Amino acid sequence: MQTLVIDGSTLEGGGQILRNSIALSALLCKSINITNIRGRRKPPGLKNQHRTGIELAAQIASAGLTGATNGSSSVSFEPTKILPGDYVADSVTAGATTLLLQISLPILLFAASAAPSTLTLKGGTNATMAPQVDYIQKIFLPFARRHFGLKVDVEVRRRGYFPKGGGEVHVTVFPGVDAKLTAASVLERGAVTRIGGIAHVAGLPAHLAKTMADSAIACLAASGFSTDVPVEISSTREKNDNTVGAGSGIVLWAELSGGGIIGGSAVGSKQKDASAVGKAAADELIKGLEADGCVDEWLEDQIIILMALAEGTSEVRCGKRGLTLHTRTAIWVAEQLTDARFEITAEDSGHTIVRCRGIGYTGTPSEIR
Repeated sequence: MQTLVIDGSTLEGGGQILRNSIALSALLCKSINITNIRGRRKPPGLKNQHRTGIELAAQIASAGLTGATNGSSSVSFEPTKILPGDYVADSVTAGATTLLLQISLPILLFAASAAPSTLTLKGGTNATMAPQVDYIQKIFLPFARRHFGLKVDVEVRRRGYFPKGGGEVHVTVFPGVDAKLTAASVLERGAVTRIGGIAHVAGLPAHLAKTMADSAIACLAASGFSTDVPVEISSTREKNDNTVGAGSGIVLWAELSGGGIIGGSAVGSKQKDASAVGKAAADELIKGLEADGCVDEWLEDQIIILMALAEGTSEVRCGKRGLTLHTRTAIWVAEQLTDARFEITAEDSGHTIVRCRGIGYTGTPSEIR
């Protein structure tokens, strides 16, 4: 079998190339060699969480794996067969559980089994350099269920914050045997119908969560986004026996009548006042709403792999700031490994429309090429 070489320093040059390449390699049964891993990061090479994610994917895809050691700049991945089942992955550190999910979820979506598969992912649940788990629960998955037909449940069993980690997320994936992802068409933004949110703390006084929520609400009100829209931001404190260490965070989302959703988030730290954390999340949400797209810049890049795998032509209206480097990198990876083809259109309005003719993947042998 011919091995495809992927240069991990291309465009954004971070861990996303690794995750998307490995997931698509597993699905299409294509052997790959990824070089210059995280070539644009300092330091480059595999970190613990990247290695853990690759090892998880190798288990699911019955893959031969070489070079997967911390600090490595090159790995070879030779998949054979996707096996449904119950998998556990532990980054040991505060490495993001959501990044472990990004590499493994696309693979398990097509596991040939009538029974669901499960993932128990251990590490950080709320980090600064990755989507918070609440973002996945409240933004990514609702959008992906509605527009691509995903059947996935995510439960946070224990929160884990930097630097101790120790969180645990349980994921249930309900694959559709021989089913295809539906193509998404999200071109009309419509009005904001609701703004939701969750502010959480652990190992800290409960009033800090409320301070974050109140600050976010005040910021949204000052910007005029909550005048005629219901705003519901809950504040919670985790039980002492349900977390490792102390930490805090907030995730906000705006639901759009056209089927889109925009998010904003922030993670707390000892150096940040709780009110500043709440304001940072609100400012991020406002920035996303002002861009006037149907998805925010993080959702934009996370759905690229789904668009490539779906049947038919997907089309999504992105904001007025142009595609992010993460999104352009995700498109590049998808076109290297699949027959999906993307078309990027800059409209007179300033919006960017991403269209993709997907491959209609089902996991059948005829699609392995």
